[in-house]
Amino acid sequence: MPKKAKKTTSKTTSKTAPKVAAKAAAKRAANAATKRPATALDGAAAERIASALEVIASRLAAASPASDPARSFGAADAFVWHPDGRLAAVPRVSRVEIGLLKGVDRMRDILMENTERFTNGLPANNALLWGARGMGKSSLVKAVHASINVDRKPADRLKLIEIHREDIESLPGLMELLRGSSFRFIVFCDDLSFDGNDASYKSLKAVLEGGIEGRPDNVILYATSNRRHLLAREMIENERSTAINPGEAVEEKVSLSDRFGLWLGFHRCSQDEYLAMVKGYCDHYGIKIAEDELEREALEWSTTRGSRSGRVAWQYTQELAGRLGVRLSGA
Repeated sequence: MPKKAKKTTSKTTSKTAPKVAAKAAAKRAANAATKRPATALDGAAAERIASALEVIASRLAAASPASDPARSFGAADAFVWHPDGRLAAVPRVSRVEIGLLKGVDRMRDILMENTERFTNGLPANNALLWGARGMGKSSLVKAVHASINVDRKPADRLKLIEIHREDIESLPGLMELLRGSSFRFIVFCDDLSFDGNDASYKSLKAVLEGGIEGRPDNVILYATSNRRHLLAREMIENERSTAINPGEAVEEKVSLSDRFGLWLGFHRCSQDEYLAMVKGYCDHYGIKIAEDELEREALEWSTTRGSRSGRVAWQYTQELAGRLGVRLSGA
C-alpha cells in the first residue's frame, strides 16, 4: 500500500510540475514587460485608483467656471447662476406673454420703460417688485425681458440671469464675471427676503450701492418680495429690543430696500380684474365656454382658494382646459 501511494504521488507531481513552471514563467515575463516588481499593486487596485482619479478630475472640471463666459452668454438669453461659478443656460424660459398680465398695467409700463432705458445704455434704477402673492411680480419681469428682445439682433439682446435667494452671498462673484462682457444683464432674484440672523443681505447692499466697485454699468438688479422692506417684522422688532442703539440697528437693515431706486407695489386684485384675467387666458388659448358659466366657476374656484390673484386665475384656467381637453400650447 505505501509503495502504491508513492507511485500515485510521483505521477501527480510529474503532471502538475510543468503547469506550475509555466505559470511562474508567465508571471516573470509579465513583470519584465511592465518593468515592475512582482510585489507591485495588482490590476484591480490600479483600476480603482484610475477610477478615483477620473472622478476627482470630473468634479474639478464641474466646479471651475466657464473658460469663455462671453461665448456662453451668446448661447442663450437666460441663465441660472450657481455659486460654484457656473452659468447654466435656460433654453426655454417659463413665462407668460405680457399681454396676458391683467391688473398690473401701471407697474408694467413703469418697469418696461426702466428696462428699455437700461437696454439702450441710459441710466436706470434697480427695481424691487413687492406685494401680494400671485399677482404676477416674477411673471412681469420675465415678460418684460422677452418683450425687450423682440426683433433685437443677437449681439444686442438683453440677458436674464436668475440667482437663488440662498446664493446671494456669491453675488459679488457673479458681478465680477459680468463686468467685462459686452452684453447687458438683468440679475433677477425671486422671493427675496431675510430672516433670523441671516447676514447675507450685506453682500446685496454692497452690490446695490456702497461698495468700492459697485454695480457694473451693464448690470441691473430686479427682485421680487412679499415684503416691502425684505425683512420679517419680528426680525426688526428683535433688533430694536436687543440693540444698544435700536434706531441704528433697524436703520441698517431697512436701508437695504432703500437701495432699490424703483419700488413697484402689487396689491390684491378686484373681482372684475380677476375675471378679466380668466377671460384673457381663455381667449388666448381658445377655450370655449359660456360666459355666465365661466364667471360662476371662476368665482367659485377663487372662493375655494381663499383669494383672487393672477396665479389663481391661471390655476383655474389649467383646470378648465384639462376638463375640456384643450391643450395649452406654450404653457
